[in-house]
Amino acid sequence: MKKEWMLCDLHIHTDFSDGTMPLDRVVDLFGSNGFDVISITDHILDSVTMRYCRQRDIDPLVVLRENFYDYLGALWKEARRAWEQYHMLLIPGVEVTNNSAGYHIIANDIKNYVDPGMPVEDIVREIHRQEAIAVAAHPHRGSIEGSGELMHLWDNHERFATLFDAWEVGNGDDLFNAVGLKKFNYIANSDFHEKEHLYSWKTILRCEKNVESVKAEIRKNSVVSIYLFRQDKEIPRKSMDQFELHRLLGTERDILYGNRHTYP
Repeated sequence: MKKEWMLCDLHIHTDFSDGTMPLDRVVDLFGSNGFDVISITDHILDSVTMRYCRQRDIDPLVVLRENFYDYLGALWKEARRAWEQYHMLLIPGVEVTNNSAGYHIIANDIKNYVDPGMPVEDIVREIHRQEAIAVAAHPHRGSIEGSGELMHLWDNHERFATLFDAWEVGNGDDLFNAVGLKKFNYIANSDFHEKEHLYSWKTILRCEKNVESVKAEIRKNSVVSIYLFRQDKEIPRKSMDQFELHRLLGTERDILYGNRHTYP
């Protein structure tokens, strides 16, 4: 199968957790806007934060453990429709959310529940055991916002540098230059919660249009770009082939991001 440029968003929430839109409408929104690959990644939550919410009668807005396989079943059903109607891959995922310890981890192509209360290394080990992709979610956002929250992964980035398959270098409208300068494997995503979040950072991969090829390219991270998706702006798929002419100037990864260019 021929490798093609794939417009991807691998960090998307629905009203299964704290998103505002139901799953079918999210699929229609991304499908009708020409996306090739999406991953639905609703929150699963650590028990300490869950207990805090329940003691205060707060809805945690997450996928509960007892509902996890119903959630996965709904994703697989929509994945079939996404392919048949839009020729778009939908990869089942979760955002493993440990607010008490201060880290979020995206798992793309997840098959079974992962306990968010485990240490980072154990969570990633379990994600990899399921042959899924582990991504450090918005690792530097707490610094940009000035809140200092959810900084555990970045505060320990030397320890975790090669543990993850990729780090989010872009999330929503934020671009984490500190992550880019480290030259870690990277992707960029919307962290979609509402319709307006469609217009945000995305990932463009060059790979075959199947889940295993997408995962392999994220792990390899050799032909990957980030793209700021905007309304009524054409996706520069054809023009991207120009980068094939510049291999002698450096690796494709260097050309596409990080000395490293981003698409406007």
